[in-house]
Amino acid sequence: MIRAYDLVMGATLTKQELEAADCWWEAADRAGRSAMTQFRQRLRYHQAKWREANGHPIGSHPIVPRTNGGPVRLVGSRLPLDYARDTGATFLTSAALAAAKARTSITEPHQSFDHQRPWADLLSSTAMSFNMFGDLAVDVGFADLAVHAWWPDVSGSVSHVRFAHSPGRFDPAYIGNLSALDVAFVLDHDDGTNGIIGLSTKYHERIQRELPKPERLARYLEVAEKSGIFGPGALEAVNGTKLLEMWLSHLLLLSMLQHPSGTWGWGRYVVVYPAGNLDFAEACASYHDLLLDQSTFSYVTVEELLGAGVLPARTTRLLRERYILS
Repeated sequence: MIRAYDLVMGATLTKQELEAADCWWEAADRAGRSAMTQFRQRLRYHQAKWREANGHPIGSHPIVPRTNGGPVRLVGSRLPLDYARDTGATFLTSAALAAAKARTSITEPHQSFDHQRPWADLLSSTAMSFNMFGDLAVDVGFADLAVHAWWPDVSGSVSHVRFAHSPGRFDPAYIGNLSALDVAFVLDHDDGTNGIIGLSTKYHERIQRELPKPERLARYLEVAEKSGIFGPGALEAVNGTKLLEMWLSHLLLLSMLQHPSGTWGWGRYVVVYPAGNLDFAEACASYHDLLLDQSTFSYVTVEELLGAGVLPARTTRLLRERYILS
């Protein structure tokens, strides 16, 4: 087990340490409060040391150098794109790599999918979703066992595991935007309907304030009001705040439950994030408090999912080494 690059939670890295690992010049890491700056810098440094320890070459910004010879700088937490695609180095298991190849081989209508970062950026939460749930994508029987171990109250049996999935981007029968679920576990029910557990996976991200597009707000409010689960003042708490993205992803799932086809009989939206990401820990708790009925929303840390002992021992070990700050 690789331990040379383990970090102590809460430790502050110096500028010199970050520069030596080609991790200093990322201005986005230093945006926001100091606790998140330190956390994001530690994650970037951790990924750079994981790359070095595993003998992978260093990548750059931009991920693909410009053909006109524009400026390029090394980034310790990235891989060269051609190398990443040829080797699949960011994917920890053959199942994760197979799931990534399967997803990138298809195009959902109107999808917006980055075909560089999941391969070359070691901080990509999309890559993390393939690494965490790839074993389940290749074996729905195992996925069914895992889902019921993580969420014992869930009924039905898992029939599909989908990544970067939306039932209908820009479709007004849902919420009419580009929102998608990072991972979707589709469950079959005895009455012929489906259930769904839709995940948003976060890793290095921080939360920023956002505004909804005015032309879509009426549909968002319609779905929210029809659900009957939001308490007084919920709109003011999410509209133009750091909770907007979470609200929209939750609305996507709620719109599936309200779809006139009656396909979806049950659903839950779950946010997955590392324990040290205070932005998402606090946002999830705040959002949870807005709900009169919390049955369609929950949140869980990466550490809690791994600690449940559901995934294969080797996969769990590799995920801990790759993503968890010791």
